[in-house]
Amino acid sequence: MAETENETSKILLVDDDLKFCRLTADYLGRFGFAVSLANDGQEALNKLEKDGFDAVVLDVMMPGMDGFEVLKRIRDRCDTPVLMLTALGDETDRIVGLEIGADDYLPKTFSPRELLARLRAVLRRAQRPETRRAETEVGKSFRDELIVGALVFDLAARLVYLEGEMLALTPVEYDLLLVLAQSKGRIKSREQLLNEIRDRNYDIFDRSIDVHISALRKKLGDPPQNPRFIRTVRSAGYMLLSQDSL
Repeated sequence: MAETENETSKILLVDDDLKFCRLTADYLGRFGFAVSLANDGQEALNKLEKDGFDAVVLDVMMPGMDGFEVLKRIRDRCDTPVLMLTALGDETDRIVGLEIGADDYLPKTFSPRELLARLRAVLRRAQRPETRRAETEVGKSFRDELIVGALVFDLAARLVYLEGEMLALTPVEYDLLLVLAQSKGRIKSREQLLNEIRDRNYDIFDRSIDVHISALRKKLGDPPQNPRFIRTVRSAGYMLLSQDSL
């Protein structure tokens, strides 16, 4: 018997392989996803402009405008979660995608069930509300705010402000920065960070956390040589600096 769930998420699937698109859309549709198809980059951007989507599943290897260029243009417009697909399985491609702003990566050797699981995880990270309202040891939490030095987290809206300016973070970057903030002044290993920002265990390559940290530093204006926020602790992991360390 086919599994079914009451999913209502709108997904844009972007791939030039028409048969793959049809089969994948049929599979996801069995679980209640509303899947729209685009077979090239420009068509994908046009559909994103007209309609709102909860997530994008984007192939890297497409003729004309490739997936990396499409992702750049998506990130110029919005922070819609993007799950990238690659037939190459090359770590360099995955790192490039994450640096541009992809939320997850999946080689095209995946099973449909793995795509479903990863897509659900990406959507949960994007949509999960934070409900912490009590005082915490890492900063003052009032209503739906967590204040950590110059950073203000709007937990209900999943937004972060730095000195009054909103940071354009991907869902993974938001979760990663929040975990560091909740452990301010304490070291978090890469394994701990991965466990806390993921909804399930994946075969994640070693440099994924480093790529996200690098992206966060750029958005925070935080040079690694003289960090104001995120410090690298050699052979141990990362930590968000406490106020008295600044």
